[in-house]
Amino acid sequence: MKRLLLMIFCFWMISASAQELKRPKLVVGLVIDQMRWDYLYRYFDRYAEGGFKRLLKEGFSCENTHLNHLPTYTGAGHATIFTGSVPAIHGIIGNSWYDRKLKRIVYCTEDSSVTSVGTSAASGKMSPKNMWGTSITDELRLATNFKSKTIAISLKDRGSIFPGGHTANGAYWFDNASAGWITSSFYMPQLPAWVQDFNNKKLPEVYLSQDWNTLYAISTYTQSTADSNRYETRLGGGGITFPHITKNLGNNKYEVFRYLPASNSYCFEFAKAALKAEQLGKRGTTDFLSLSLSQPDYSGHSFAPNSIEMEDTYLRLDRDLAAFLKHLDATIGKDQYLLFLSSDHGAALNPIFVADHKIQAGVFEESRVRTELNALLEKQFGTKGIIEKWINYQIYLDHDLIARNKLDKKTISDLIIAYLIMEPGISNAVDLDAQKDARVHQKINTMIVNGYNPRLSGDVQYILRPQWFETWRTGTTHGSWYPYDTHIPLIFMGWNIKPGKLYREVHMQDIAPTIAALLKIQMPNASIGEVIGEVVR
Repeated sequence: MKRLLLMIFCFWMISASAQELKRPKLVVGLVIDQMRWDYLYRYFDRYAEGGFKRLLKEGFSCENTHLNHLPTYTGAGHATIFTGSVPAIHGIIGNSWYDRKLKRIVYCTEDSSVTSVGTSAASGKMSPKNMWGTSITDELRLATNFKSKTIAISLKDRGSIFPGGHTANGAYWFDNASAGWITSSFYMPQLPAWVQDFNNKKLPEVYLSQDWNTLYAISTYTQSTADSNRYETRLGGGGITFPHITKNLGNNKYEVFRYLPASNSYCFEFAKAALKAEQLGKRGTTDFLSLSLSQPDYSGHSFAPNSIEMEDTYLRLDRDLAAFLKHLDATIGKDQYLLFLSSDHGAALNPIFVADHKIQAGVFEESRVRTELNALLEKQFGTKGIIEKWINYQIYLDHDLIARNKLDKKTISDLIIAYLIMEPGISNAVDLDAQKDARVHQKINTMIVNGYNPRLSGDVQYILRPQWFETWRTGTTHGSWYPYDTHIPLIFMGWNIKPGKLYREVHMQDIAPTIAALLKIQMPNASIGEVIGEVVR
């Protein structure tokens, strides 16, 4: 009997020791800047089988994913995806905000304590110090005792730095001055040899020399507005129509490069180089590659969602995506990597285009309103400069001035709100010190609360009506609570993911805790998101 029990115990021990924690070899976080959810389907019939169609066929798509904070900007979006938190908690309340102590606008990744690496320009003086919470990439590094590697890549510094988190082995962004990839002394003292070798290929010059023409015959772009129209911004001082000639541009050519679909190809090529040089997914532990594609945002701002330029952008991006997935299959192994695709925000249709089609829209004349409101406050309270700054659809009051002149802040806020709600284009305005008393829809109020930080935010927030912009007459912008700005794609594919679709509403901050659940690691320390149970079933 004892011998039998001993044998059972030994068998149990052997079985237990044979069980090991399963994780993918690599996690790939792919964020497409300004990708509206409907781009998955608007050009669906023109996509190839290996790109977006493959993701939708083999992956699990959360079809009703939304941002749940205001304003809906790039920096806040990337920080929210990777922290599983909201701007009110992780501290990135926009791309920039007003600092009352410094008396100036602060950029979300600026850091004067570090130096540029790879360039003599100040564009490398960046770090994640303004992001208060950890990222999912930080948590993976912590969970593996820093054996995992994180590499983050984006044309934009904020699209690389926030996904990379505080512990990234490398975060790289594109620099116009050096025409190559750079980083910060926050991460390393000098660029690795493989990055220098990649920069020495001078690929932006190659891509610029090829101009930008449509991938297919322009007559087949039937999902878009006519090529010649009044809704678009000229690219690099050139025309608004195809072909966009880029081979003979002057000093701003590398800024123009950001607007070309070829810059997505450039990012994918750099990601492939990183996979090889850093041996990501091949070192016996789970690594993380973050790739944020910024070009759709640059082109979207210039040409607007319904342009031929945007249709061509996504047809070319689809082809690049298919090639990258095929590369991952070959180098990491099909179903050996976990990939998620999402976006940091969407975009509105151009307001002039919408108005031309008899849908209500307009442009909010901020400069006029600012002048009139300043004059009204000065007349009412006998004091100049009560409004200190306008940014992020928020008005910052000069608290020191108000205190010195013994004015009542609530009375001032009430007057500002009463004035604003009578303005064409404004649907509502809120005193941010009294949000619980705000008479706005619960959904909007929740988004305001999620975006408000008492140390960083302003005093009054105003909400524009649907399809109204702030002084933006060509191209597009974003930042509002409306679905065109908040409804984003979210697809998980690969390791342990079963195909399917989910139509209940989930939120951007749910991405990081869902990845944490799949990897069996702690969620980021400021996370308030919920695990999407249907994904991890």
